Amino acid sequence: MDFGEALDALRAGQKVSREGWNGRGMWLALQVPDEHSKMRRPYIYMRPVDGDFVPWVASQSDLLANDWLVV
Repeated sequence: MDFGEALDALRAGQKVSREGWNGRGMWLALQVPDEHSKMRRPYIYMRPVDGDFVPWVASQSDLLANDWLVV
């Protein structure tokens, strides 16, 4: 799937990943803040190989890729 479809999946509460990523177990999810959150706007975060969650910003390669999948 392309990034637009991956973004739709994130908005539907699913996790997505790319076949082209080198690390196993890496995925993205969308965080929607609630009234107890310090953040006020939704954001995408990543679970990298080490398991620690980090904010994620798409590269041009990610935006143009067609190897996105739901995990």
